[in-house]
Amino acid sequence: MDSLSVIRKTGADLRVAPNFADYAGECRAFTWDRARAGLSGLPGGGINIAHEAVERHAAGFLRDKAAFRFLSRNAPARDVSFGELSTLAGRFANVLGQLGIAKGERVFVLAGRIPELYVAVLGSLRHGAVVCPLFSAFGPEPIATRVNLGEGRVLVTTDLLYERKVAQWRDKMPTLEHVLLVSEEGNTTNIPGTLDLATLMAAASATCAPAATSAEDMALLHFTSGTTGTPKGAVHGHGAVVTHHATGYYALDLHADDIYWCTADPGWVTGMSYGVIAPLLHGVTSIIDREEFDVERWYGILQDEGVTVWYTAPTAIRMLMKCGADIPRKYRFPNLRFIASVGEPLNPEAVRWGKNVLGLPIHDNWWQTETGGIMIANTPAFDIKPGSMGRPLPGIDAAIVRHLEDGSVTVIEEPDVEGELALKRGWPSMFRGYLNNAERYRKCFSGDWYLTGDLAKRDADGYFWFVGRADDVIKSAGHLIGPFEVESALMEHPAVAEAGVIGKPDPVVGEIVKAFVSLKTGFADSEELRRELLGHARKRLGAAVAPKEIAFLPTLPRTRSGKIMRRLLKARELGLPEGDTSTLEAGG
Repeated sequence: MDSLSVIRKTGADLRVAPNFADYAGECRAFTWDRARAGLSGLPGGGINIAHEAVERHAAGFLRDKAAFRFLSRNAPARDVSFGELSTLAGRFANVLGQLGIAKGERVFVLAGRIPELYVAVLGSLRHGAVVCPLFSAFGPEPIATRVNLGEGRVLVTTDLLYERKVAQWRDKMPTLEHVLLVSEEGNTTNIPGTLDLATLMAAASATCAPAATSAEDMALLHFTSGTTGTPKGAVHGHGAVVTHHATGYYALDLHADDIYWCTADPGWVTGMSYGVIAPLLHGVTSIIDREEFDVERWYGILQDEGVTVWYTAPTAIRMLMKCGADIPRKYRFPNLRFIASVGEPLNPEAVRWGKNVLGLPIHDNWWQTETGGIMIANTPAFDIKPGSMGRPLPGIDAAIVRHLEDGSVTVIEEPDVEGELALKRGWPSMFRGYLNNAERYRKCFSGDWYLTGDLAKRDADGYFWFVGRADDVIKSAGHLIGPFEVESALMEHPAVAEAGVIGKPDPVVGEIVKAFVSLKTGFADSEELRRELLGHARKRLGAAVAPKEIAFLPTLPRTRSGKIMRRLLKARELGLPEGDTSTLEAGG
């Protein structure tokens, strides 16, 4: 990279002394044992995420400090202190106990960014139950699929979401025994087969000792879609909290007096790890906005709430960029000192746009659902190479590897050589398995290396650069979408014989979902049918997952074994070289 492209940090860029200023020294001295010593642990031994995030603060001088400030368009802001959060989480934990939910059983949460969702998450962790987040924009089928895979016994949702997305599928979720409803209007819910959460909470005691959980006890189950098959349930233990705490310190530079805003929805891993857990661990106040993206609203929040650290997604940044530089000039952000981004690679123009328009460059970082926490980052004290994901954080050993014929891998020492990004085992938030799929988990490793499936390269200064995904997962607006799930929903329509789905580059959301469909005999392609299929997919999958474009083809390219060649569909769509087609079925 041209040295002129590097954003050099100066004292003016560092409005407070950064937590992480000596890269080589901190990486050399760091140990995960030392990192764990920064947390309190359970009184009788072991570790529990909710205890570290809430109880140790509620029992001390932070008891009356706001843990969350909840914002919504039609209601005044509501602050929830660490003390109140402890009380509410204790009540929820006791509700689970009264329902007979045991340690290790799964509690699914499906709601917008409302206080009850956060209470349910922390109360479940405190009880020793496993939290399984669901994105509230999912359609009925993805919800049912995940509840069934996770053998969920409890679902916490709102009355409106239940009636729209769950009720008609309830009989297809045999393990789901208890649905706890929050009224969108603040009333008592009385839908048959459900329980009113507010009534249960009012009758429950707030006194509840945290469950005796160990670092390896399952705490979080995050579902991530793959390119084939059903969604994968990535298992994380309570010990992941050590990574959440360390990365909040190193990558997000959290200080005790920060006002922090993570815009990610808690239905996704970013919104859980860094919208719920990490800021609580550091005792900072988090802004939680219930509303969807609105450019004036977002700038207003940054200004009026005095946000100091902002963690958002490249899609959101591109949407702000699209609205121009005139709108932000109406606002002032004197407290804002650090902006970070995650979800997909951040283009260099966006990094520079932050510097030019907001007065601060935007710091990209990299991690995955499977890693549980930020692994590689651009941090406040160091120069930024726009377009780079940054450098590995202390405690993270990352490398570019090449696959050998015997199935092993070898580390590529030379800079600027493309290979697969790999991480050496040992960080606490590394996923402990794919639920009920030990073989798939085993294939993610080669010796001591976790193979990320991402292609990347490392430059001579140790900065890593994302090249592309080794598989077909679609990244749209920060969401990971598995083509197979979309194809399956389309094929439920009586007109569809087969479907193939790809990600099509889009300047705002990164990629949009595009589907290619061949029709059954007796059906003809038409604009009316196209609209019908789009509506069918939205109803089944939700707007965030459903395709935005559908094209009709007489047949789809397939391998001789019958697998749809999505790579070929994408190459043809984008006018790229088709590559090796030796396995293509005749006539494809």
